[in-house]
Amino acid sequence: MKIKKPQIIISGFLCLLIIIAYKLNMEMSELFSRSFVKFVMNGVLVLAMIPMINAGVGMNFGLPIGIIAGLLGMCISIQFRLSGFVGFLMAILVSIPIAIIFGVLYGKILNHVKGKEDIAAMFIGFAFIPIMNFFWTIAPFSNREMLYPIGGKGLRPKISLDNYFGRVLNDLWIVKVNNIEIPVGLIMFYAVIAILMYLYFNSRKGKLMEAVGENEIFCTLSGVDIDKTRIKAVVISTITAGVGIIVYAQSYGFVELYGSPSSFTFPAISSILIGGCIGKKATLFHAILGTFLYQSIYLLSTPIANELLVPEMAEIIRMIITNGIILYAFLKQERRTT
Repeated sequence: MKIKKPQIIISGFLCLLIIIAYKLNMEMSELFSRSFVKFVMNGVLVLAMIPMINAGVGMNFGLPIGIIAGLLGMCISIQFRLSGFVGFLMAILVSIPIAIIFGVLYGKILNHVKGKEDIAAMFIGFAFIPIMNFFWTIAPFSNREMLYPIGGKGLRPKISLDNYFGRVLNDLWIVKVNNIEIPVGLIMFYAVIAILMYLYFNSRKGKLMEAVGENEIFCTLSGVDIDKTRIKAVVISTITAGVGIIVYAQSYGFVELYGSPSSFTFPAISSILIGGCIGKKATLFHAILGTFLYQSIYLLSTPIANELLVPEMAEIIRMIITNGIILYAFLKQERRTT
């Protein structure tokens, strides 16, 4: 897979940050260890971009819909006090049928607004969050660790996974190389999801989905059910997003409810763009490279800004750097598609 000029420039900027961090005598082994974890814990959410982009259904601004399916799966698993791999796998299994239902409804709506999918998806995704906020306050869960301590009603904004399946993948298998901790178990799970995605898009159904995204008119004349294929893409993206937030939560150690799903959309879209996604063509390479570049730059920019500037400016500088890189990648992506 050929790396384009924007990705080379962004990679060069990342190398510059690494050199600066080294010159500032930062703990490089810790930074590299954290970068591995940040890459994988966000990686599955970025993979959720691929099916909808390839099917021509937009950039999946409705990512919170799939994330909410994953949150529901985790809450149900916690409600039954399931822990370890049993709790983790149960959360995934419960999230899948929920994600399918959400995905079918989401896909049908997008089929009615063809040509304006991104706008509609953004509205649907962000409008769904306040609806679920109301649900979290009245949800019939009884596990006291999930509920507000005062009153005993309504789910907490942040639920700890320490007694359930927190870090179940992170701690499964850790390999140390020169004080750098590599979470092999977490990486292997990510690899399984990535391989499944690769196999699907190299199958007949996957190629058909890509064909719909590339030339919808030709596929229609060939007798392909366009709407059904688009809905399948949305469902796969929604399921992947549900699994992705479960992987993220077990690594983070908490389930975050209420407004948290909105915070994952733009980083995921930014990552796929930074990776070199062109028009209606997104690949595993784009997702992997983009996630690595985005998360690594995000991780390094804050401590470097803390060292070089006043701490109060660190977050501002980090936002300027990361958003500037996103804008650069987006402009280059647009230029290549015109």
